Amino acid sequence: MARDTLFNTKAAAEKFEFNERVAEVFDDMLDRSVPFYKQVIEMTAELLGRSLLAGDAVYDLGCSTGTTLLYLARMLESMDLKFIGVDNSRAMLDKALRKAEMFSMADRIFFIEQDITRADFSGAGGVILNYTLQFIKPSARPGFLKDINNGLRPGGVLILSEKIVNQDKEFNEQFLGSYHQYKKRRGYSELEIANKREALENVLIPVSVQENMDMLLQAGFSRTTTFFQWFNFVSIIACK
Repeated sequence: MARDTLFNTKAAAEKFEFNERVAEVFDDMLDRSVPFYKQVIEMTAELLGRSLLAGDAVYDLGCSTGTTLLYLARMLESMDLKFIGVDNSRAMLDKALRKAEMFSMADRIFFIEQDITRADFSGAGGVILNYTLQFIKPSARPGFLKDINNGLRPGGVLILSEKIVNQDKEFNEQFLGSYHQYKKRRGYSELEIANKREALENVLIPVSVQENMDMLLQAGFSRTTTFFQWFNFVSIIACK
């Protein structure tokens, strides 16, 4: 796994993009930047295992290098599911395809290069939207979530993971401080942390847990609840 050193520079931070340079180190970036990333995937597998029907299609929107789908395909192998990853970054999908072939999963996991807001997932049993909605313009999020709800079959589920802000200013500052220390413990320097934060400014726009919940209910989901939270990161399941 290539180590993420993209932001170890004194040059002015460039706007964050999911390009070839990011794709090359993205797995390390996730592992060191997203708290309990693997555990959330494990929890997702358990939830989907209880909610999906044999033969269902599962879509990962913003699938990046395919890590989540590779894990789910192994954990849920007995359910004969079809896994589809959708992403608009060719560099990410190229790496995802190489990983699927390396683990002999190319016949079970399929990838589509497309804007996720234009994807067709009619009749899907499950949709995964992990750390992706936060990169979509806030004004476009309600309509996108409504499209997901409309695309799911009756009883289908959405798994949504996001970085969040806390509506209480003091708690928010404390949580951000904890996240800062988390990244330092995983080997990122103060310079790297500051540069990445600047690169993501106005690119990654988080909202609160309550705002995410409200959007899901307004999009037509009948039930929704959190199943994981670590300071300013949360995972939610929503049922059609």
